[in-house]
Amino acid sequence: MSTQEARLRLVSGLTQGREKIRYLRDERPHWLILGGMVFIALLLMDPATWLTLTISGMAMGAMLFLMASGMTLTFGLMSVLNLAHGAFISLGAFVGATVLTTWLTGYTGPASLAINMMAVIPALVLALLVAGLVGWAFELLVIKPVYGDHLKQILVTVGGSIVLIQLIEVVWGANEIPVPRPSGLRGAFIVPDAIPLIGGLVLEKYRLIALTLGLAVYGAMVWTIERTRLGILIRAGVESREMVEIQGYRIGLLFLGVFIAGSALAGMGGAMWAMYREIITAHMGEELMISVIVIIILGGLGSVRGCFYGALLVGLINLYVGYLEPRLAAVATVGLMVGVLMWRPQGLIPVIKV
Repeated sequence: MSTQEARLRLVSGLTQGREKIRYLRDERPHWLILGGMVFIALLLMDPATWLTLTISGMAMGAMLFLMASGMTLTFGLMSVLNLAHGAFISLGAFVGATVLTTWLTGYTGPASLAINMMAVIPALVLALLVAGLVGWAFELLVIKPVYGDHLKQILVTVGGSIVLIQLIEVVWGANEIPVPRPSGLRGAFIVPDAIPLIGGLVLEKYRLIALTLGLAVYGAMVWTIERTRLGILIRAGVESREMVEIQGYRIGLLFLGVFIAGSALAGMGGAMWAMYREIITAHMGEELMISVIVIIILGGLGSVRGCFYGALLVGLINLYVGYLEPRLAAVATVGLMVGVLMWRPQGLIPVIKV
């Protein structure tokens, strides 16, 4: 190969590389920032630690997605600022904890995943149903009178959040409640020499289940919003409420369903988080609201896909920074949001006007 040919190939390769980066920057910014974060982390730690933290961060992101996806629906699709969302997370956590530690405690002791799931699944389903039912009443009593007025929504949902948290404390008490994780969900799968050059792999059981559930919920939400008639009607109603009503559809009923679904997802996410942290308080939802709000702003308002990738980014940066410099872990999430918004003020994957 002559020097001239080598130079031409080098120039061609650089040009193609710039085109790919430009495509990722403009069309797939979530892939660009996710890949960049993972690659930089790989450079700063040994491969085995990096792989373990990456899988754990994705699992943490999946749990955050379960909680944030509900607020994405209500805030993004309905333009409702529901600052009581954290109270629904707490409610789901306490309902799930009651099932696990009081009603079906006999199924959590044996170190059998199959037997444990006979308690975990009812706990998640009941948390989802109770949060959805309370969300139904909350929408009718608190949200419905203030549709279209964000200032009033902030005021009434903050008040509603205080009432819900006080009710939780009345029913379950104001003290912390331990929620021991079922025996079959403790521990990890250890795969020695799983990957060449990296070595063994440690996969925590509960995080794998959380990741699987998060991916399943994400797939179901994307399919519903983008591929079904119901999703089309909801998106059309957000763009033009009058147009949908002229077609004979009851947009108010559609939005009520969306709010119930958002509240139910918050409850299920709270139950998952309770088993992850193994201790709950009535104010745990309020503490998680910072991460939830960061995720929906980071991903782009109204975007289920953006919410999912935003949650993954938040989960990963928490664990990466927490491992490298624990004192910076608390500010890493906010720093990530500020950096992304300076680059893309509309978020990573904005989809609709709100």
